[in-house]
Amino acid sequence: MSVGQTEASPKLERGLSGVDATMIVVGSMIGSGIFITSADAARLVGAPGWLMVVWALAGLLTITGALCAAEVAAMIPRAGGQYIFLREAYGRPIGFVFGWSTFLVVQTGTIAAVSVAFAKFLGVLVPWVSASEYLIRPIHLGGYAVSVSSQQLVAIALIVGLTWVNTRGLRLGKLIQNSFTFTKTAALIGLILVGLIHAKNPLAAAWSASWWNSSANGWTLGAGIPVVGALGFAMVLGKAMVGPLFSQTAWNSVTFTGGEVRDPGKTLPRALLIGCGTVVLLYLLANAGYLLTLPLEAIQGASNDRVGTATMQALFPSFGATLMASAILISTFGCVNGLILSGARVYYAMSRDGLFFRQVGTTNSRQVPAVALIAQGIWAALLTLPVTVKLDGTGVAKYGNLYGQLLDYIIPVDLLFYILMVGSVVVFRKKWPATDRPYRTFGYPVTPVIYIALATLLILNFVYLSPEVSGIGFLIALTGLPVYLAWSRFGRRAETEVETDPTPGTAPR
Repeated sequence: MSVGQTEASPKLERGLSGVDATMIVVGSMIGSGIFITSADAARLVGAPGWLMVVWALAGLLTITGALCAAEVAAMIPRAGGQYIFLREAYGRPIGFVFGWSTFLVVQTGTIAAVSVAFAKFLGVLVPWVSASEYLIRPIHLGGYAVSVSSQQLVAIALIVGLTWVNTRGLRLGKLIQNSFTFTKTAALIGLILVGLIHAKNPLAAAWSASWWNSSANGWTLGAGIPVVGALGFAMVLGKAMVGPLFSQTAWNSVTFTGGEVRDPGKTLPRALLIGCGTVVLLYLLANAGYLLTLPLEAIQGASNDRVGTATMQALFPSFGATLMASAILISTFGCVNGLILSGARVYYAMSRDGLFFRQVGTTNSRQVPAVALIAQGIWAALLTLPVTVKLDGTGVAKYGNLYGQLLDYIIPVDLLFYILMVGSVVVFRKKWPATDRPYRTFGYPVTPVIYIALATLLILNFVYLSPEVSGIGFLIALTGLPVYLAWSRFGRRAETEVETDPTPGTAPR
């Protein structure tokens, strides 16, 4: 199916306005990461100034990526977004591997992770919600186990509830998305303002000599870094970017809803640029607030890495933790809704290509891909159940989340798919030079070069430092190739798949 083809019945409703699309970008990006990941990044770089550099570099990647994706999204405003871009630029197998990884780990694993984060912070307000409060104690299966804790139960209930809500129509799903995104953005702005106005860290306020001097803070190059000197520190910066970068990921989710956006040629670029720009700015200001409130060692040693909570407790000792937990509950709730709403559109598009179960490519009476939503919800809920098992020195089992391990594996693969999406701008400029482009990438060709160069260095850095983890991730993604071959050979294309549209890049009718 070429870019010049559009979907026939069942049709998706073009019911997303510019505000709705922007709220999907912002809401999918802001979860719990901004309140947590600065702790590990600060431990890695050892100085406040370098912590800000790490977040700024992650922001640069996000902005340059969004600038490039906006051109393709406006040109091909189709359900499935990035899946369609990769399929048209590089062929059906690459598109399928992306969709397969998205369903298997990336989108569903992120939904599971953020849902469990919601449950963890609910536990601050409701002590019964805990990872150690078991309804079904861990059943060991080798190095893994399956359990049902009250925390897992809450996470599953959130996934099921929001999946059901999104099957009731686009209007209800976007209402929840908009409401919670506005609320959590306001909460993040509130955190930033109190941190900046009521600064308590005199060293940060005075921009002390240790602001850039990691060694002055007792920092030494980590044992996991095999080289020393400037190259070694550059590798540390790359490693420290992982948390900040993936706190800013999921901005591509709005491209998945391209078939439901009104006036997509204008709306999608604006949503991507305004949404990503807003989040990057807020994240930089949030870190400035942390640094103006807490000494670096307090950020590095924050309990359970909860830097946001530590900041609020420093400012409001009596109720800061409760206030922060409430803000993160709102943030993660909206994030899960955005991920659920958008992700299902990828599997819907795959099914319409005959590369996923046929019913997944249908819509219900409310014009949403209900079967795709349900399939995604079931798998995401199942991913919350398995746990990893590690024995400590006394033989006591310590449990971790399997989805967290899977997401660690898939990080370089996910970044590679972003590179391919950005690279598709160049491919389409050569492949379809005459195609109408409602938006053209600002700074082309420098913009895609910056993104591709930085992201490639990050992947190489990650592969060099963690070859086993990276190798497993690429193997997980490559399992999609035999599945693709099987589906291509035995799968049936949807009978109502396409009708011809003579103008490439126009919106589906």
